[in-house]
Amino acid sequence: MKFSEIQRHLGKFRVGIAGAGGLGSNCAVALARSGVGTLVIADFDIIEEFNLSRQYYFTDQVGMIKTVALKENLARTNPDVFVIIHQKKLDKENIPVIFSGCDVIVEAFDKADMKEMLIETVQTYMPGIPLVVGSGMAGWGMNETIRYRKIDNTLYVCGDESSEISDDLPPMAPSVGIIANMQANVVIEILMRLK
Repeated sequence: MKFSEIQRHLGKFRVGIAGAGGLGSNCAVALARSGVGTLVIADFDIIEEFNLSRQYYFTDQVGMIKTVALKENLARTNPDVFVIIHQKKLDKENIPVIFSGCDVIVEAFDKADMKEMLIETVQTYMPGIPLVVGSGMAGWGMNETIRYRKIDNTLYVCGDESSEISDDLPPMAPSVGIIANMQANVVIEILMRLK
């Protein structure tokens, strides 16, 4: 299949991204470059200088709302992608509304409790919608431990599933980028099977 045919196929779909930090911003760029038609991105945070070490933002965007800056960056990456942004903290009430109509949802949160809440909400109120989560991306190296695992027909996990982020083991750009791109790759694999 030629790249133009892949882009045409991917252009029919809508992908939700919960979080616009390291995983979310890098995954969004990979999906936009690949030709996904619509991205629905939700985050409430602003860009801080320390975010630049692993997130897809630039120094002149420090202080901007992440979703606004990411939409701007995606337009420069692929002006054909339609980007819908929500500057909100996600919760179990607004997730089904914000991500309504999405063919796949990407989890890109930092905190374990938010990850768990998103998984439970999507599986309960949006049954059948595939969810691609990131788990375990602290530090560097350990390439042999980073993997993809299909839990069931709608839940996929990317990461080492064990490394905990801390002051002594921060998330580094290479690991975060690998996992974000792995998430994007899983999304594309799912979408390429759809009609």
